[in-house]
Amino acid sequence: MGYIFDPDELNEIVLSAVRKKSLDLESKFDFITKELKDRYPDHIDDGPRDWIFNNAGGAMGQLHLLHASLSEYVIFFGTPIGTEGHSGRYGASVYDFMIRGELVLYKEGNTERESYVPGKPYMVLHDGDVKGYRIPEDGWMLEYARGPIPAMLPFGLADTVFSTLDLRTFGRTFKRYGELVVKELRQGKI
Repeated sequence: MGYIFDPDELNEIVLSAVRKKSLDLESKFDFITKELKDRYPDHIDDGPRDWIFNNAGGAMGQLHLLHASLSEYVIFFGTPIGTEGHSGRYGASVYDFMIRGELVLYKEGNTERESYVPGKPYMVLHDGDVKGYRIPEDGWMLEYARGPIPAMLPFGLADTVFSTLDLRTFGRTFKRYGELVVKELRQGKI
């Protein structure tokens, strides 16, 4: 599928930021973006952060796209007040690397919860799996997905179109994703 990002490298970058206790959240975002740009120079947008609301599976947060192609995306995602919902079930795998806060979840069939916090192992939702998740309070992560990304868009945008009726957010999300995909296609990356 043309994957260029390595989840273990992404984890190391986030862990490096988490270890820098003196950095506030915005500075950690800056640090992670710079490290990503250094390792993947032609594939990371390091322009000003453009946060976009995201309503999906009953959960609400906001995201900033760092990379988007037909086969991968890398985003910052989170909320300063907490949220919970359904992950969606995709043909893609999703990796969450916590920067601040906690991600609590259970996967279909599990009766025990899992908890992910900064500095600990990252969460992987393999293609075809599903989870219920909660960010109890202020929680932020770097999220990476690999697989058929366009097939994820209906779930990622359905609440925005049919529940919140926030067509401005729908347009901003679709426009930004499209811009980054076209940039990647011009470079020969699917």
